[in-house]
Amino acid sequence: MSNLSTDLTSRLANTEETGLDAALHIPLLRLLLDGDPVTLEQLAEASGGTVDDVRRGLAAAPDTEYDDQGRIIGQGLTLRPTPHRFTVAGEELYTWCALDTLIYPALLEHAAEVESVSPVSGETIRATVDPAAGVLTVEPATAVVSLVNVGQDPSIRTSFCNQVHYFASLEDAQPWLEQHPDGEVIPVADAYQIGAAISAGRLSRLQVDPSSAGDNHGCC
Repeated sequence: MSNLSTDLTSRLANTEETGLDAALHIPLLRLLLDGDPVTLEQLAEASGGTVDDVRRGLAAAPDTEYDDQGRIIGQGLTLRPTPHRFTVAGEELYTWCALDTLIYPALLEHAAEVESVSPVSGETIRATVDPAAGVLTVEPATAVVSLVNVGQDPSIRTSFCNQVHYFASLEDAQPWLEQHPDGEVIPVADAYQIGAAISAGRLSRLQVDPSSAGDNHGCC
């Protein structure tokens, strides 16, 4: 595993980097799985905190998406279309980045069908990801995922997610690599291993301190 991959695994499992505590984020992801906006009251009940706890936690996550009624519609997993389609249990959702599609099956405890589009060639990449068995299928088999390090911007979506894509092949990714000399691209199976380590880290934090939803000590 490269230094960048190792660093990402450590940093993205730590909610001081991602902004939203696992005890709040994971219940939110599971509520969004229904495909409907989530109220603060629903998230408070699911996370075992109060509405004020939820407000404080979300305040540390400026990228959180809301509808015009103030309900949550996205935090890594989103109801708004992105290039990364993420279908779970027949519900069509989206993620902020390619790596999210490999992290979230374990957090949601559901297999997912992934469909993404290369930002260079426009070619479609498809994958099936199972939380226990890993990546079951990838089309084309040459597909890769781009990675960059998490920047200092308080918006993780800006500093990280917007640069983490699927590409149909290493050749397809070359223009991106030329523009991002500090980045790298890796096979989808290798990216899944990073995603699995990140999800395991987040789940361990949830198990250690399941009452920390409103205590944000630090999604796609």
